Amino acid sequence: QVQLVESGGGLVQAGGSLRLSCATSRPTANTYAMGWFRQAPGKEREFVAAVRLTDSSTNYADSVKGRFDISRDNAKNTVYLQMNSLKPEDTAVYYCAADPSSSWPLKIRLEYAYWGQGTQVTVSS
Repeated sequence: QVQLVESGGGLVQAGGSLRLSCATSRPTANTYAMGWFRQAPGKEREFVAAVRLTDSSTNYADSVKGRFDISRDNAKNTVYLQMNSLKPEDTAVYYCAADPSSSWPLKIRLEYAYWGQGTQVTVSS
């Protein structure tokens, strides 16, 4: 069992930045891949970004490419999501996930075994 705890959400104006953190109970160095997903009210949970921790390969949703950056700190067992140039449509609950059952592209929600509780991100216009 792996526990994931997200933090860093909040309220920010459009154009602003936030950095989300996901602390994991298992060393990130021993984790194949981790991802971030988000769910807006009335919508399905969607892929945002993922990192394959074995070789640091990353993948992003088209809607966030060039604005978001996923990274990890093995010393802290933490994965980050740096979000820049935020837009009102980025408003959602953001979830961290770990251990996908496939090797790539890491975008399929149902493939992830472990999930955090989520952190709210609200972008005002």
